Amino acid sequence: MGESKKVSIIGLGREGVALARFLAQRGTTVTVSDLKTKEELAERIGGLSEFLIRFNLEGHPWSLLEADVIYVSPGVPQDIPLLVEARKRGIPISSETRLFFNLCPAPIIGITGSSGKGTTASLVAQILQRAGRKTYMGGNIGFPLIEKVEEIGPEAIVVAELSSFQLEALERSPHIASILNIRPNHLDRHKSMEAYMAAKLNILRYQTVGDWAILNKDDTITSQFIERCKGGVLLFSRKEEVEGAFIRGEKVFIRWGGGEEEVCHKKNIQLFGEHNLENILAACAISAAAGVPPEAMAIVCTTFKGLEHRLEFVRELKGVFYYNDSLGTSPDRTIAALEAIDKPIVLLGGGRNKGLSLEGLANLIVQKVRYLVLFGEQATLLEEAVRKAQSKSGTTGIPVIKHAGDDLEKAVRLAFEASQPGDVILFSPAGSSYDMYRDFAERGEHFKDLVRKLGENG
Repeated sequence: MGESKKVSIIGLGREGVALARFLAQRGTTVTVSDLKTKEELAERIGGLSEFLIRFNLEGHPWSLLEADVIYVSPGVPQDIPLLVEARKRGIPISSETRLFFNLCPAPIIGITGSSGKGTTASLVAQILQRAGRKTYMGGNIGFPLIEKVEEIGPEAIVVAELSSFQLEALERSPHIASILNIRPNHLDRHKSMEAYMAAKLNILRYQTVGDWAILNKDDTITSQFIERCKGGVLLFSRKEEVEGAFIRGEKVFIRWGGGEEEVCHKKNIQLFGEHNLENILAACAISAAAGVPPEAMAIVCTTFKGLEHRLEFVRELKGVFYYNDSLGTSPDRTIAALEAIDKPIVLLGGGRNKGLSLEGLANLIVQKVRYLVLFGEQATLLEEAVRKAQSKSGTTGIPVIKHAGDDLEKAVRLAFEASQPGDVILFSPAGSSYDMYRDFAERGEHFKDLVRKLGENG
């Protein structure tokens, strides 16, 4: 890294800010570029004011090519003209994740997947801590890992939640790598399922004999990767007994290295939904590969209640239960949320479509949702998909569909007015937040705030 005297950073998101600070502190000449305006980025620019950093806003000028390395943030497509030209000129293209992997002295557990990676990473980090390991968790969840790289010692262990965007630039795989599942996602960015799969596969591509891969045996795509693994393999499955983590009867078991041990009873797991049972199994298999005893797994698996914005219980009001699933940014995530709930549902859906089919979600909405409130850019698309599913199933009129425009307060009020005791009001948009919010967390906080204020005026 010492050779990089002059760098350009494309994208001033969380990672871009952390990277700019890290490199500027070490005397590197840093130029940051972003498509947003100075006003939109005021807070982030302010956070870097102590450093001599040059900012190019509202575009990516070709002067950025005058650099030893170009660092690209995860949200920036790899095929923008500037990066195409950079490759032609042989300028190295890197990322915060790639730099962290090169500098980190501790073993890394990398977890990716179309859904469940945040919950699984959090479970694994807590299991490791319970087992007495000094643990750092970051990446796509928590903090950009480069912020802590200098305090991480070789005796520690790192749990990195990695998105497909973060995996694109990797040239080194984690010591323990897990792909939880692969379903269509981010096709607005990756252009094809093949490109999306290729990005995910980078997590295994550079593993060697001493490394571990943890894969989902029940997923048709991840199960195809088993024979590609160069190191040890542990699997997890809800359907069959495997070398790794599985269900027998009503209990979770871990089997590896010739032995088998019970972890816990399914009924003692706090997380609800079959998708979360999958996350529990994945966490147990990953932890086993890291050498953790089943006792630590059992304690965490039976006490962990879930993460913010992931099927998060907000409150009960007049017999109605409110759940915030703002991380439902794709149809698959919202399908998982709907399948986890066995009460009548009032669904709030919308946001921005990511180029994904809504057909499967619409079919389930017609089966499980009593009342549908739509908001944001995707509202019309979602209504069209549901109307088609209604006519196909002959259930016209179920669910009742209402529109709230770009007004989440109105959407919550419509849901509140439509609800009856025993209902679940589920906020799981099935689209990204970028049409109205900075990210899914800001959107989820707004929903929770609106729900907490309900009923204050009778």
